[in-house]
Amino acid sequence: MIIKYKFTTGEVTEVEVSEEIGTVILDSRRKEHAGNERHRYHTAFSLDDMGYEDKDYFSAADNPEKAFMQKEFTKKRKAMLSQLTPMQRRRFVLFEDGMTVAEIARKEKAAFNSVKESIESAQKKLKKLL
Repeated sequence: MIIKYKFTTGEVTEVEVSEEIGTVILDSRRKEHAGNERHRYHTAFSLDDMGYEDKDYFSAADNPEKAFMQKEFTKKRKAMLSQLTPMQRRRFVLFEDGMTVAEIARKEKAAFNSVKESIESAQKKLKKLL
């Protein structure tokens, strides 16, 4: 039986082996190929399909454009929040971070309605700035 070996250089060599050894080699190649196909099927993504700026492997720090945009957004947000009163700013930031109006009122020991009005007026001011 003749077995072909292909090297990474592209060179192909043929080797004559007995039927037993040829069968083992061909069976081994089939199993390896089947294993590679199973792995490819069950893998969520392929490194070959990814671009340089794929979100799974690169952060904003790795991408200068994203880092610049993030820095600009932070500056703009800070400037907008500076237009609010200290109380509005503090309450709005807490609300933005996921706290409810009731939780903020409890934390600041303030009336629910005053916290709600403070946050609403902060939102109106920020909408005007946008």
